[in-house]
Amino acid sequence: MKKITVTRTENQVYSTRVLRSEFDNKWRVFITGSGYVMYIATANRAKVVVLLANGSSKLLTFPKGGRVLVGGGGTSHYSKPHVATDL
Repeated sequence: MKKITVTRTENQVYSTRVLRSEFDNKWRVFITGSGYVMYIATANRAKVVVLLANGSSKLLTFPKGGRVLVGGGGTSHYSKPHVATDL
């Protein structure tokens, strides 16, 4: 049986359920004054795979200039717009 893949465009999103994120090579990384790690996409179709606490994974695809803020306790903030695909 073929798995149905759900893809959608999302706007400003945050999550407190992220266990792990894997970024491709299209990102610059900074530490903000408030202690977040900020990733900025350096090219279109910059990708991040996130593993969530419920065991599911998502592929997030960003345009150039897209931003991801990662904080403690699994908190992540994603800039708009980006495309989310359930894996």
